Amino acid sequence: MGMLIEGRWTSDDLRRTNGNGEFIRTRSSFREVIGDGNPRFPAEAGRYHLFVNAGCPWAYRAILYRSLKGLTDSIGITFTQPAAGPEGWTFGEIAEPLLGAQHLHEIYSRADPAFTGRVTVPVLWDKAGETIVNNESADIIRLLDSAFDTLPGVSRTTFYPTDLAAEIDSLNGIIYTNINNGVYRCGFAQSQSAYEAAYDALFNTLDDLDRRLSTHRYLCGSRITEADWRLFSTLVRFDIAYYGHFLCNRNRLVDFRNLWPYTRDLYQYPGVAETVDVNAIKGIYYGSRPPFLLPKGPEIDFSIPHGRA
Repeated sequence: MGMLIEGRWTSDDLRRTNGNGEFIRTRSSFREVIGDGNPRFPAEAGRYHLFVNAGCPWAYRAILYRSLKGLTDSIGITFTQPAAGPEGWTFGEIAEPLLGAQHLHEIYSRADPAFTGRVTVPVLWDKAGETIVNNESADIIRLLDSAFDTLPGVSRTTFYPTDLAAEIDSLNGIIYTNINNGVYRCGFAQSQSAYEAAYDALFNTLDDLDRRLSTHRYLCGSRITEADWRLFSTLVRFDIAYYGHFLCNRNRLVDFRNLWPYTRDLYQYPGVAETVDVNAIKGIYYGSRPPFLLPKGPEIDFSIPHGRA
């Protein structure tokens, strides 16, 4: 997709597979925190802004938490076009209004004129300091979960409770490796062995979680946690994109006895349905490469009663 080298856009890209053909995800570059004793980035309403892509599962985490936590009035948001172009993520022919940028890489260069690396979403931007606070989705949702809780109108509900933190972290590690990133390890594999190893790990883990959900309403019991939302970000895209486009085709989500109603349960949680943009999901996966055709299906109804209790 291209990258920045010392602040200049190039069509070159970092190598994303190793010598065995296995997909390797690059690390995020900006990892600051808001509040928590950090005087550079205090928790203030109206100070921060998100740049996201609605189809991207990593950016979607930030979109979701902004809604779940009641931060829509406190943190602004700008969406890129669904599909990336020759200069990576783009805002279209009309520049985005906050910084006047047409491409996301301009925002990275604004934060660091000598930046070298891939230009990814989400981006949490500090309007006062005119810089990127953080571009790691796992960090950003933790910040949104608690950093702004003292602001008026923000939900005090935490999805990372202290008493479940160790269990959540353990689940996150498995889900990230084998599912969140696992679908990409399938879809971007450059060898048959790498693909089959990722495929087996993906479906073995989905089977394990399906069994777990036969006795748990949510992954950690009766409470929705961060682990559920991180898993949901992939599951809600599974049949739309990963099943066919990324060769994750042993089972569809709708074929799972417990994962399918569980996904509907999460989708029907207040503030979630309006964050799921099916057209953007199709756009990011199918609209970036010739022949740029978006599939009409599948027809999936996440609003069917889930029957879970």
